[in-house]
Amino acid sequence: MVALEVVLLIWGVRDEVLRELPIEGYWLYGEYDFIAVLSFEDGKSLEEFKRELHHLIGSEKFKVYPVKYSARNRISRI
Repeated sequence: MVALEVVLLIWGVRDEVLRELPIEGYWLYGEYDFIAVLSFEDGKSLEEFKRELHHLIGSEKFKVYPVKYSARNRISRI
């Protein structure tokens, strides 16, 4: 399993919509409106989140930047 850590940037979204997001993050004032660091267990859960976010705020209003990957390996002993 590969864990993912990403930075989420959102712009061009009204404050009322940002308040309804199911995540914690920071409000920005400038080019971007909102930033958050999020963790996901795998790529599938990240893709599901991106689909939900697209539904909530629309396309072309957010960007997800992966910043950390980690792999957990199981070693079996004989």
